[in-house]
This record gives sequence, C-alpha cells and structure tokens, in this order.
Amino acid sequence: MVTRHYDHYVAETGLKNTQYALLSYVVRLGPIRPSDLAKRMQMDASTLTRNLQPLAAQGLLKVGAGDDSRSRLVEATEAGHAKQAEGQRAWRIAQTALNELLGIERVAELHNLLDACIQCLGDDADDTPGS
Repeated sequence: MVTRHYDHYVAETGLKNTQYALLSYVVRLGPIRPSDLAKRMQMDASTLTRNLQPLAAQGLLKVGAGDDSRSRLVEATEAGHAKQAEGQRAWRIAQTALNELLGIERVAELHNLLDACIQCLGDDADDTPGS
C-alpha cells in the first residue's frame, strides 16, 4: 500500500519507483562501476543491468568506459540530474501526503519498525536461504 502511494506520485514524472531509486543512487555516487552500484543497492548485477537499460535509452544515464578496457562506469547525464530532481520533488510531495494520511507519529513508528526488521535480517545476502 505504501509503495503504491509513492508510485502514484513518482509516476507523474515518467519514472517508476525503482528507476527513481536507481537514478538517485547514480546521481549521488556516480560515476560508479556497475558492480559497486549493485553492491550499494543490494541488487544482483544482472538485475541492475536490466534496470539501467531503459534509463540509458531515455538519455538519463550514460554507461561508458572505465579505467581499463574491461570496466564500465555509470553516470547521470544532465537530463538525468534534472529528472532525479523532479522525482525527488514528487517523492517529497508523496511523503507529505503520507504524513497527512497516517499522521507523523505513525509514519515514524513505521520507519522504526522497518529499521529494526532490516537490522534483524542483517545486510549479509550470503545468509539468505538458497544461497
């Protein structure tokens, strides 16, 4: 339900939540190697590659040569920076609307609960079942 709430607002920018998150990471961290970006986003490399493609096709990201012939770097274009800023404005509006709907206290409790759950799960993906 919360994701759908944010989707509604971010979609007005032409982005999906996942695209906005990816673009935000690249704007903040880039230029960055795809493998480092995948680690920072806690995502596998093939999923990252699939998610990069539409943003690159739209001219929001550029995937270019890295330090050597085998490495690549991802960075946001000028249009990507502008789109990320547009998405951030939509995200803030969504956050304000959620605060009004649920109340700031409930939203804070939700954040605390999610933070505690994430801490319990840990950040070591190798401990997940099936790995």
